[in-house]
Amino acid sequence: MDWSAWHDGYDDPGSWQARRLRAVQDRLREVLDGAPPGGVRVVSLCAGDGRDLLGVLAGHPRRADVRARLVELDARNAGAARRRAAETGLGAQVEVVTGDAALPVHYAGLVPADVVLVCGVFGNLTDADVERTVRACRALCRTGGTVIWTRHREAPDLVPRIGEWFARAGFEQLRLSPPGVGYGVGVHRFTGTPDELRPEERMFDFVGYPALRPDLWPEG
Repeated sequence: MDWSAWHDGYDDPGSWQARRLRAVQDRLREVLDGAPPGGVRVVSLCAGDGRDLLGVLAGHPRRADVRARLVELDARNAGAARRRAAETGLGAQVEVVTGDAALPVHYAGLVPADVVLVCGVFGNLTDADVERTVRACRALCRTGGTVIWTRHREAPDLVPRIGEWFARAGFEQLRLSPPGVGYGVGVHRFTGTPDELRPEERMFDFVGYPALRPDLWPEG
């Protein structure tokens, strides 16, 4: 999979990618709007070119309060995120790390965070690793902090189980997109006490959607 070219779908306003992006950005704006005064720490797993966060921060009144770290393995996407941050005047407060987002060490010093973005991740993991990543969010998210996540709703629809896993991990659901829109965007608030970060303990193995669904990607 060419993960840089995959982002081209966002440029079509009618694509499911663009519609999901708008939903994620709307939820992020709500979270930032409701954040208490002071600094806001944000981490993004498998951040791609960062357009979900950067597209919101560019014009948000709380932009100066945000310190963020985007972790992305694909060097082209990471480079695009750095350029986007610089172009919007956010380069000093938005750090882009080219590295494996599954390694907690990349988030050290900025977690537990106020906002954790896990967008475009769960559809590329096995079910067991989705559950493991949900549990790992306990170490990434501060008490009262928020996780915004996405997952496709193709059969078998894992979104309801993801909600259950978040509940078991000490999160309460704030928002969940309706099934009919064709994608899942969830927002969960952490009500527990953060776990200790284990820097070298992998959170997941990024298998990739084509490998998980060869019936839909026969060339893969």
